[in-house]
Amino acid sequence: MEIEILGIDLAKRVFQLHGADRRGHVLHRAKVGRSAFIDAVQELRPRVIAMEACSSAHHWARRFQELGVEVRLISPQYVKPFVKTNKNDRNDAEAIVEAASRPAMRFVTVKSVEQQDIQAVHRVRESLVHQRTALINQVRGLLGERGITIAKSPTAFRRAMPDILKEGEGELTRFCQTLMMELFQEFHALETRIALAETYIKSFMKQSALCKKISAVPGIGPITATAIVAAVGEAKEFKNGRHLAAWLGLVPKQYSSGGKSCLRGISKRGNTYLRTLLIQGARAVLIYVASKNDARSRWLQELILRRGYNRAAVALANKNARLVQALLSGDARYAEATAA
Repeated sequence: MEIEILGIDLAKRVFQLHGADRRGHVLHRAKVGRSAFIDAVQELRPRVIAMEACSSAHHWARRFQELGVEVRLISPQYVKPFVKTNKNDRNDAEAIVEAASRPAMRFVTVKSVEQQDIQAVHRVRESLVHQRTALINQVRGLLGERGITIAKSPTAFRRAMPDILKEGEGELTRFCQTLMMELFQEFHALETRIALAETYIKSFMKQSALCKKISAVPGIGPITATAIVAAVGEAKEFKNGRHLAAWLGLVPKQYSSGGKSCLRGISKRGNTYLRTLLIQGARAVLIYVASKNDARSRWLQELILRRGYNRAAVALANKNARLVQALLSGDARYAEATAA
């Protein structure tokens, strides 16, 4: 019994195995527990192991690669069309084998432990920023009910709160002041944790040659650079820069039929976090283009006049994504365009 592809439907405690030969004939079906999982796979000796790219997939992929087995990770959205009738572990494992057997299937690169460390810091920071935003909005709402207004930004909030708590103006009672003080202390604690997370990110930035390389591109700072490297590594799974831009959802969404081409707004597929960082970085670059005369700035100035500020920001984010793919997958260095 020679198993060509072993499809595994991952879970926390129980794993469904589905083995098939080169022609797709079923050779093995089994459900195993976590303690016997590795031994069961070793006994089958498959040539290829296929799994959905879920939370624990990269861990198991690294374990199987250490055993000398080729591993293919597939995005769940590409497995779903191959699920027959009802969804269950058995059908899911079979669908994974079917998807992995397709010659044109796109696979996810296995992440290293270092990449997952960087990604973990980013996820923690993102969660803390969301908590800070929610807290600011809550305080602004409570104060707004008493006729006190504060601007939206964390900086404005940080500046305004001490004066509001000190003066106790209008209908702000002592009890409400106490509540606001507790929330303001919670805000400071979140700010401290966010700053610590950003310190970790800067530390990863200093240690990574790839992060330093792409941070030379205008609009890509330490946060964006480390997030990109954590997500795509050397970006060699993308054929060119346009493929990375499309993966990030920075290209027009196509809805064509009958030979008539119809392009809409950007597709917004893929990694929302990376797309957001690239667009925010592009907006930061656009602030200063009016005072510059290099080729890139002139292109952006003309683009803003012709298509507007928002489209120019997305266009620059798209261009930066293409540059990043070229820099990560090759030996080239970024060279700033010279002034005319």
